[in-house]
Amino acid sequence: MQLHLRRERPRFLVYEACRKTAGPTPPKAMARVGEPSPSLGPGDAKSSRDGFAPPGATRIQNSLLANVERSVLHWMASHLPLWIGPDHLTLLGFLALLGTSICYALSSTSSLFLHAASLGLVLNWLGDSLDGTVARFRHQTRPRYGYYVDHMTDSLGALSLVAGLAFSGRLSFGVAAGVLVGFYLLSIDSYLATSSLGVFRISHYRVSPTELRLALIIGNIALVHHPVVTVFQARVPLFDVGGLVAVAVMVVILVSSVLRTTRVLYRLERVQRPAGSAFRSEPGDSSKP
Repeated sequence: MQLHLRRERPRFLVYEACRKTAGPTPPKAMARVGEPSPSLGPGDAKSSRDGFAPPGATRIQNSLLANVERSVLHWMASHLPLWIGPDHLTLLGFLALLGTSICYALSSTSSLFLHAASLGLVLNWLGDSLDGTVARFRHQTRPRYGYYVDHMTDSLGALSLVAGLAFSGRLSFGVAAGVLVGFYLLSIDSYLATSSLGVFRISHYRVSPTELRLALIIGNIALVHHPVVTVFQARVPLFDVGGLVAVAVMVVILVSSVLRTTRVLYRLERVQRPAGSAFRSEPGDSSKP
């Protein structure tokens, strides 16, 4: 079953993708190994992320760097040695994020660790973004396995990254807790929306994990020269300011996403009111109080 998505009106993409898929996804609609998701129309391949998504889900990736990133990843996948598989890349991305966390924790002793953290973020992008591209390029996709492993490693990696920043003193524990709570709430919303609607969003308001990594690298460079900034005549750690901004943005995205998903589900599953007499109990009805 193929859905007809309206690319010329992106704000209705979610509703159009789900209008004909209310209820459980039939087995024949599940993506088979090595095939693109059946939820994507012929012209919607660019809306999918070069990563993992559950079977039958439409992946939406329209971030600022999506087109450039996709081209680079496809070139890398076509030139990667055959002995390097998707699982190796997933492991690389996870270990790189753990290494980045350690570098952040040690950055209070030397600013060189901030540069090492930036390198770790690049390696994390390489592993986390390239694993799914390689799997599809070689027709070795495992949608359920990839979806689970990819997002569990992301969740554990985010915890270690924020913990490393907090223990370094670059980010206060209160702001770190707010960033983690915001990240996990957005993750829960994304997973529930994917399960309910069959639509997996990678980017929000043209921002995806790739843009976030780039923002962190820029922040690392700024941190070397300006670890503390003045805000309303108060001296505040630079990453505290960035963390508070990130929390505010995540709250806006979360509220927007919850309202959008709720509205779509409400339209898909409207309650059909029967005739007024149907609410009255018939004579002899034992259910009548």
